[in-house]
Amino acid sequence: MESRFPYFCIRKNQTAVKSKHNTMKHYFTRLEEAVKTGWDRPALGNFRGELFTFGQLATQIAKFHVFFEAIGLKKGDKVALCAKNSARWGVTFFAANTYEAVLVPILADFHPDSVNSLVDHSESMVLLTDTDIWNKLDIAKMPTVKAVISSSDFSLLYSADEKIQEANDKIEELFAQKYPNGFSAADVTYPTDNDKELAIINYTSGTTSAPKGVMLRYECLSANVEFGQKRLPSYPEDKIVSMLPMAHMYGMMFELIYPLCGGSSIYYLGKTPTPALLLGAMAEVKPYLVITVPLVMEKIFKSKVAPVINKPIMKVITSIPGLNQVIFKKIRNTLLSAFGGNVREIVMGGAALNPDVEKWFRKFKLPFTVGYGMTEAAPLLAYEDWWEFASKSCGKAVDSVEVRIDSDDPYNKVGEIQAKGYSLMSGYYKNEEATNAAFTADGWMRTGALGLLDKKGNIFIKGRSKNMILSANGQNIYPEEIEAVVNNQPYVIESVVVDRGARLVALVYMDVEKAKSEGVELEAYKAQLMTEVNKSMPSYSKVNIVEYMDQPFEKTPKMSIKRFMYK
Repeated sequence: MESRFPYFCIRKNQTAVKSKHNTMKHYFTRLEEAVKTGWDRPALGNFRGELFTFGQLATQIAKFHVFFEAIGLKKGDKVALCAKNSARWGVTFFAANTYEAVLVPILADFHPDSVNSLVDHSESMVLLTDTDIWNKLDIAKMPTVKAVISSSDFSLLYSADEKIQEANDKIEELFAQKYPNGFSAADVTYPTDNDKELAIINYTSGTTSAPKGVMLRYECLSANVEFGQKRLPSYPEDKIVSMLPMAHMYGMMFELIYPLCGGSSIYYLGKTPTPALLLGAMAEVKPYLVITVPLVMEKIFKSKVAPVINKPIMKVITSIPGLNQVIFKKIRNTLLSAFGGNVREIVMGGAALNPDVEKWFRKFKLPFTVGYGMTEAAPLLAYEDWWEFASKSCGKAVDSVEVRIDSDDPYNKVGEIQAKGYSLMSGYYKNEEATNAAFTADGWMRTGALGLLDKKGNIFIKGRSKNMILSANGQNIYPEEIEAVVNNQPYVIESVVVDRGARLVALVYMDVEKAKSEGVELEAYKAQLMTEVNKSMPSYSKVNIVEYMDQPFEKTPKMSIKRFMYK
């Protein structure tokens, strides 16, 4: 019987997708090739700091393997990694990953109680962490942990027994015994017969709820690397600046695993990516690719571009056909030069790009695209090359998945976006209830996102099902669409729209100091803002109240607002 849910199979039919899977290269094969061919080339480095060549990376991985074996760590045992971004984060990740331990990346900015809880919940035997994080943790609340290793210098911070301490003290001796002729490229070999086995338990960042442990197989990671190398290949001469949290799947995959498997060099920013710091690092490193979130690009636009194009003379010039193209090209070249001059594409994900900013980026012909993903897809669900990217979309489904809209008219009537494919999670670790809820009866994963398709297969996200507001007259209200308009108003930095007693309330965080310096009376501004926003809103989506926030909204590491805190 035909499903009542029409779906659009993107790019390839199911048979073709399966055929592609059969020939998919394991990401360990790519990593091994990158190591052997690039032994003396830079692999992982801290911006203006420590640097590991591919040979040094492989050697450190091998030493960890010797240590893991000596302490009795087995294939499938859990290894938690909670540390700040650094080159050594990448070293420890691949050390555990290629040993076939199950990696449990934990965000460094999680509260210590949360870290204790997740390490315990995952039953991790080894914990890799920063010394300052370790000093805030309670080993009594992590009873399965037998060894704690510093991700800063690889020293042993805690051992549960003498065997572990002895292995640590004798690591150089043990390593020399295993490789009596020295360790070389010929000794590098990583397992590739594990496609269906568990590789990572990645706890979600909790945008709408408490974290859940997403179980990802090796093939999930291979599928994302395969797609990345197919659509935007990385080469040995390429470099990338890493700014996203490594413990989040977006940063882990596209600022570490994918580029490194192509032989590229990665430089960790290590600090919050302010526009000034980010652009300074970009100018020096000259990356081939910029992986970021819309918020960062919006900040760059507001700080570097908006003040120029909003000048009265520029408004006149940019309204003149022909002449405006000269100006737009100059702005484009200036932006790309600020990114180092080698950027082939700017890829944004994690949230929707502000429509007004997108409009200007298109005028500049900036090589940008907006993808769509989630931890449960490791992370990519949709993408399109920048020159084919459809406005306001998030691309088309990637090769490893099919996408459908839970709607009887997926081109015109909004429904939940659902996905099926071999890059999707196996479920949530030790959470059968959440796993069952995540999948439909016929095996499609519920994304929780609401959207539409066009005839070319482009996906348009309207909002999230958990955020959708039902008006008194039965109309669906998508707060994200209202927020996009609010955020375009002068002095507004960010906003959240919530339903309180059948009234739409816009919570607004604004640049108060700038507003005051320009003589704006804040209480009067509320009415003005509401009027401007409501001009473009249907009657059922009009804002009733504006409230000012005195602090920025709490965010996840991918810079999504934790909306559940502001209901």
